[in-house]
Amino acid sequence: MKVLIIGKNGQLGQSIKKIISLGNIKDEYSFVGRSELDLGDSENITTYFNQNKFNIVINCVAYTAVDKAESEHGLSNQVNHLAVKQIAEIVKQQGAKLIHISTDYVFDGKNYKPCTEDDKTNPQSIYGSTKLAGELYSRSNDNRCYYHSYWLALFRIWK
Repeated sequence: MKVLIIGKNGQLGQSIKKIISLGNIKDEYSFVGRSELDLGDSENITTYFNQNKFNIVINCVAYTAVDKAESEHGLSNQVNHLAVKQIAEIVKQQGAKLIHISTDYVFDGKNYKPCTEDDKTNPQSIYGSTKLAGELYSRSNDNRCYYHSYWLALFRIWK
C-alpha cells in the first residue's frame, strides 16, 4: 500500500512520521512538504498527482496563521478549502482514499465538553471558515474521503 502524508514539516506530519518509525509497518510512506507539493498552487497539485499515485492520501496541511488568515483570505481559502477539494477529486478519480485533518476552529469554542466531529460547527474566523469549507467538501465527496476535526481522531481510523 502506498500512503502519502502531505505536510512533512508540520507538527502532525512529524508526529505521524515518528509513530511510523516506531512500528513494524510494511506499507510504503511518502512524506511531502511545500517544496514538493504546494497546496497554494493548483497547477502544482495537478502535476504532482499526475506523476504520483497513492492508495491513501493524508492531508495534514493547513494555512495555520490564524490571525494572518483574516488579511490573507485568498491564500487561506486556497490551502484550506480549494486544495482539499482538488485533492479529493483527484483521489476519487484515482480510486484512492483521502483522510483530511481539520481543526477545532470549525467550532465556536463555547462548548464546555470535548467536541466530536458530529457537534454543530460555528467558526469564528476566516481560518475556521476556510477549514470548515474543506471539511464539508471532503464529507460530501463520497465514502472514500474521511475528515476529522481533531487530528487525534486519525488514530481511530488508522487501526
